[in-house]
Formats: sequence, C-alpha cells, structure tokens
Amino acid sequence: VYQIGVEDNGLLVGLSEEEMRASLKTLRRMAEKVGADITVLREREVDYDSDVPRKITEVLVRKVPDNQQFLDLRVAVLGNVDSGKSTLLGVLTQGELDNGRGRARLNLFRHLHEIQSGRTSSISFEILGFNSKGEVVNYSDSRTAEEICESSSKMITFIDLAGHHKYLKTTIFGLTSYCPDFAMLVVSANTGIAGTTREHLGLAMALKVPFFIVISKVDLCSKATVERTVKQLERILKQPGCNKLPLLVTSDDDAVTAAQQFAQSPNITPIFTLSSVSGENLDLLKVFLNILPPLTNSKEQEELMQQLTEFQVDEIYTVPEVGTVVGGTLSSGICREGESLVVGPTDDGKFLRLKVCSIQRNRSACRVLRAGQAATLALGPFDRSLLRKGMVMVSPEMNPTICSVFEAEIVLLFHATTFRKGFQVTVHVGNVRQTAIVEKIHGKDKLRTGEKAVVCFRFIKHPEYLKIGAKLLFREGVTKGIGHVTDLQAITTKENGLEESLGPGQLNF
Repeated sequence: VYQIGVEDNGLLVGLSEEEMRASLKTLRRMAEKVGADITVLREREVDYDSDVPRKITEVLVRKVPDNQQFLDLRVAVLGNVDSGKSTLLGVLTQGELDNGRGRARLNLFRHLHEIQSGRTSSISFEILGFNSKGEVVNYSDSRTAEEICESSSKMITFIDLAGHHKYLKTTIFGLTSYCPDFAMLVVSANTGIAGTTREHLGLAMALKVPFFIVISKVDLCSKATVERTVKQLERILKQPGCNKLPLLVTSDDDAVTAAQQFAQSPNITPIFTLSSVSGENLDLLKVFLNILPPLTNSKEQEELMQQLTEFQVDEIYTVPEVGTVVGGTLSSGICREGESLVVGPTDDGKFLRLKVCSIQRNRSACRVLRAGQAATLALGPFDRSLLRKGMVMVSPEMNPTICSVFEAEIVLLFHATTFRKGFQVTVHVGNVRQTAIVEKIHGKDKLRTGEKAVVCFRFIKHPEYLKIGAKLLFREGVTKGIGHVTDLQAITTKENGLEESLGPGQLNF
C-alpha cells in the first residue's frame, strides 16, 4: 500500500489535482514495468495552507501473478453452532446471497448427514480470489477452482470448522495442523456470545492466531440488539485475559485502516457487522480481506525455503487411477515432482521411502511447492494403510527426531479436581493428535486450575515427530491446558530402523 502526498517524515502535505494525476500516471507506468496493477483505495483532502484543495491518496500496488505465485492466506472460521459460518462462506465464495433458510451453505457440506442436520462436522476448504485490481474472483463468474486460481493474484483459503461442542477435537485439529494465518470468529447478532464462542476465542488466543470478528444475521435484529452484541464483545475483548483493542468497521475507510493496523499490531481486533441475507456491509469484509497482508515477509519465507523439506500429513485419500494421495502443509524447504522423501514415524518408529509423483495446489497441478504452502501430493501405489494423520514426510538426509516421552511447560486452564501423575489427556501438537499419560510433574505432586508446571508426558500408542518450542494443547473432558514442548527424549535413528526400512525388502514402490 503506497501513499502519495505524504512526506518522508509523515507530514501530510497533499498534492493538487494536477500533481496527483501526474503522480498516479508515473506510478502506473512504474507498476506496468514490474508487471503490477494499481488501484486507488481512498482519497482524502488535507488542510494545508494553500488556496487550491490538496489531496492525499492511498494506492494498492499488486503484482499480476506469474507461475502460480499468488499470495495465499489461510483463514480459519470459528464460532458457535448456528452462528452462520458456512452460510457466510457460501455467500462469499459463490457470490450469491442466502435466502434466509440455508441455501448458500449447501455447496460447502461434504457429507449427507451435514445436509440433513445443517451442521458442519468435518473440515472443508473454500477459496476466494482477488485479482490484481482488487476485484473479487469467485464461483459467480468462474466455473471451476482452476479458473479462480488462474485469474487471482491473491487467494484466501477459508478453513470451515465445526461449531458444535461434539466436534471440538476436529476444530482443534483444524486450528493446530492447518496453520492458519488468521481466524475469523463468527458471532450471531441475535444470540450474542453463547455456547462454544468463548472456547473458540480462547483457542485462537492460546495458539496465538490473530483473529477478527464478524457479527452475522444483523438483518434479523433491531439496531439496539446489534449494538448490545457489539458492546458485549468489546467488554470481553478488553478484559485482562484478552487485552485486545476492538475496532468497529462501519465504512470502507475503516476497513482499509483495520487491515493495515491488524497486520502490524496483533492487539487490534476488527469487528464487522453484516448480513448474509441482505448483503449489508458484506463489501467491507471483502475490502478488508483484499488488503490484508500476509504475516510472513519474503525474507522469512526465503529462509524457510533453504531448510530441508518437511511436509505435514493432515489428510489421506485414495483416488482412483492416481493411487494414494496425502494432503497437508509444507512447513519448510521446497518439494518438487519426482522427489524421493521418507515418511514416518510408523508404529514401530520407522521411516519408509516414497516418491512424490505429482503435486496439486488449489486443485490445479503445480510443479514446485514452497514452504508455507498447502497442497496434495500423489504418492502412486504406496500402501495407504502405512500412513496416518500426524506423520511427516522429510528429506532422507534430515535424520528426524522422534520421541515417545517429552516434556512441556504447561498452564492448566481448567480442571475440576487436581491434575496429577497417571492422568491421561489428548495432546495436540501441530498435526499430531494422540493420547498421552502424565509421567511426572516436576517440583509438584499435583496441579490445580491456573497453575504452571513442567510436565513429562508419554505417548500411549506410538512415537511421534515433535520439535522443541512447538505449541501444545491438551484436553480431556472439561480439562484443558496449553503450553509448549521444552524437551524431547529422542529415539535415535539407529534404533528406529531407518537403515532397515531403506533396505531392499522395505521399498514400497
């Protein structure tokens, strides 16, 4: 986002009409040279000691994509059951308003029982594109996902998560393993903060995912009800536990400011009030999503790409005539078609060789996958039963550390009684989800709600690939806690049989 009419020291001088025209013309020519488009976001007159009116302008300069290098942002969608998450996504991605009885969300459901009950129970992905001029590209003018990808220079992948408490583990898995850049918390204007809303808010905060809030269904309520919901949210956000600064977006100007401020300071939380039926304020959300910059800058991206390849396995499919396909995120390095990798750990701690036959990203073929991108990889005739969610595919030279016993510094968020040795919890670390047993609590016999400690956990079923510093969430019934991994008792590669698994008897091509 480029500002014209502002001096280097931040003084708003402004330019006259003619100077502004000339400046924009120069900027347009510069943009054309580097293959970019420019769009004027907003203009404003400034009071400056002169007779002619002077203006300052903010311009969005965006590169036209070449070679599949569009900006890609992942947004997880959270909120209580019936708050309108799937409907809002249906309206954004299909370009048609809802009829008030749930027509917009039908395209998003993946299972028959979801259509029958009207409840999302699985994780679905929806895409929304913006072209280099900042216009929305969705299914209203493109028939397929490939067409959307081809004409977009920025893609937003929405991860639609389940709102019902029964599906909480699916929601946590979506938040931890798909590494979303942002989270969108949807709150229904007529019910306010109810059900799992607080829980989802807490999850986003625990995993340090920056979030913004959308208050939906404003067409159902009076203005006073909407204001009451906004006030209720603002009160919660300002509490010491959250410590956020709510910013209510009511105009295009606010949306531009919100997008810029939100990316710079994680404390600011933009709040949108909109309706998926009447379409009220829907454009403000689109403006915000269009300008929202990615969190990692290109320098960090470059550093990640120079590391060894590491791909998290989140989904496993069998596709006719293609074979086994895995979906997930490349957390570091670069992955190319035809590359040989090792996948593991298996139940007995081994890593098996495999070959990446082809790569697809956003449903279109892709030759090279870069760090931070999500994709599906076809593995050919590799035996699906050897794979499970939570595995990693890494370069053979990486010598990955796997462990059954690890230590983590945790905070017990809630527990009804005392948390002590021998307690079993479900641990989520990234895409790893497994039951672990508490082996030891350092320096204490037991823990109560709100207390901190370093705890030693042991996985019950099989070893997992973990990293020191990884964020950790654990739960069991109403018990919940967060923390980070501080120490691993690694099982060395000699023991876990990489040598054997790479022997001729183990090759699974």
